[in-house]
Amino acid sequence: MHLVTVLGNLLIILATISDSHLHTPMYFFLSNLSFVDICFASTTVPKMLVNIQTQSKVITYAGCITQMCFFVLFIVLDSLLLTVMAYDRFVAICHPLYYTVIMNPQLCGLLILMSWLLVVSIFYGTGLGVYLSSTMTQNSHSTTVTSVMYTVVTPMLNPFIYSLRNKDIKGALTQFFRGKQ
Repeated sequence: MHLVTVLGNLLIILATISDSHLHTPMYFFLSNLSFVDICFASTTVPKMLVNIQTQSKVITYAGCITQMCFFVLFIVLDSLLLTVMAYDRFVAICHPLYYTVIMNPQLCGLLILMSWLLVVSIFYGTGLGVYLSSTMTQNSHSTTVTSVMYTVVTPMLNPFIYSLRNKDIKGALTQFFRGKQ
């Protein structure tokens, strides 16, 4: 599943970079979402695979804090990018004649920039929250299932949701692979 996540999201990034027809705000945001999904899944899945292979659930405190900070960072960034993508579609549908004026390259860059580093402030805020909060006991099995669904399945499905039904992405990938043969 992790390989499908990484490869699927890399294909979206590759398609948007290689085809000049996809150099639009929608695909710019989609390729950023794909990059964040790769990072998001890669935050926890490698350690999870090591734990499964070694039958050990040990993680250092520093490793846990680091993993949680990056996990939260990419969750928030994922949510902000989905919000930006929703705004892009709102402008395209509700103001189609002004779309290119409103969604200019400067605004797109600003929206991505605001989504990032905002995430950096949340990153430090959650780090502080971890130090100030107490631990809670939860059902280990239900927490594991929920974590796997959120960290593995969702990023894996995003490439399918955003690209398989999109003829422009399919066309760009077909053209890319035909040109490489």
